[in-house]
Amino acid sequence: MTLPLIPTSVIGSHAWPGWLHTALAAAERGEYGPDDWRETQDDAVDLAVRDQEEAGVDIITDGEMRRIGFFTAEFYGHMTGLRELPPRRKLGVVGHDQRESYEAVEAVTAPNGLGLVEEYTYVRGRTNRPIKVPCPGPYTLAGRIKPGAIYKDRLEVAYALADIVNAELKAVVAAGADFIQLDEPSYAVHAYTPAEFVKLFNYTVDGVNAKIGVHLCFGNFVGRPVAKRTYRPLFPHILDMNADQFALEFANREMAEYDLWREFASEKELAAGLIDVKNYYIEKPEDVAERIRKMLEVVPAEKLSVTPDCGFSQTARWAARGKLKAMVEGTKLVRRELTGEA
Repeated sequence: MTLPLIPTSVIGSHAWPGWLHTALAAAERGEYGPDDWRETQDDAVDLAVRDQEEAGVDIITDGEMRRIGFFTAEFYGHMTGLRELPPRRKLGVVGHDQRESYEAVEAVTAPNGLGLVEEYTYVRGRTNRPIKVPCPGPYTLAGRIKPGAIYKDRLEVAYALADIVNAELKAVVAAGADFIQLDEPSYAVHAYTPAEFVKLFNYTVDGVNAKIGVHLCFGNFVGRPVAKRTYRPLFPHILDMNADQFALEFANREMAEYDLWREFASEKELAAGLIDVKNYYIEKPEDVAERIRKMLEVVPAEKLSVTPDCGFSQTARWAARGKLKAMVEGTKLVRRELTGEA
């Protein structure tokens, strides 16, 4: 499939339908066998693919529908050497201190991989559209793991996880994937050591023969960020990452810092987050077109893609579907202005 000028894509996750929440609760009560749960997840992926295709999204994902959260149990559950810790707070308004956490009790390994090959193989058989495979990056994964007596600090944990992620990315490329996106919101959340992030990122993707993207955001757990929302401390350092594309969020920040791409000129691609997943205002196509025109002030159309700010896992499905449609229709408006074609 030949991509149009200014292709549209998603960051990774898609909104869950109501029945998937009730299915998960039933599975946790022991009412599902493994084949029941696999069938449920297959159906959920099919739903995510259909929603994206019906909206007209050019590059899709499997919606991360097999992942119970962005990088939670589905990833740590593949790892050995971890001891789960009780949450620091169990009552009241949901926050990051209620999330899962672990302690390393021995060297962390993932003897059977992280599941990306299975995710990719299934979705590749369900669509003819180009596919992007998202994967949480090692520094973000390390944020839920206390070093214990095994590792010196979070960065050392991250390098141990980088070996696991690197092997997984090579395996999914061998299975046929040609576009990988590492999700590293923790780079923007902890932006005080950008040079170290560059080294870690390049170590993680070493030898991975695919188009490489990196998604940097400020968090979206229960629809809330968790950092001072500025990319400036990361620039220009992050441009030394061996990434072909940078996915950054702009819509929910009212297009703040869009001109960083002009201040720090780069030949790399920019996947601009122009749909606000934290807001239940459903953008009109004209809103999206206006944002795209603003981005074209700082990046050539040939280097620009349009995405939501983040994944849709924390957004109701009706809103996600409306926002995807607006994203695609707004992009078509600008594409028509530039080329005369939708």
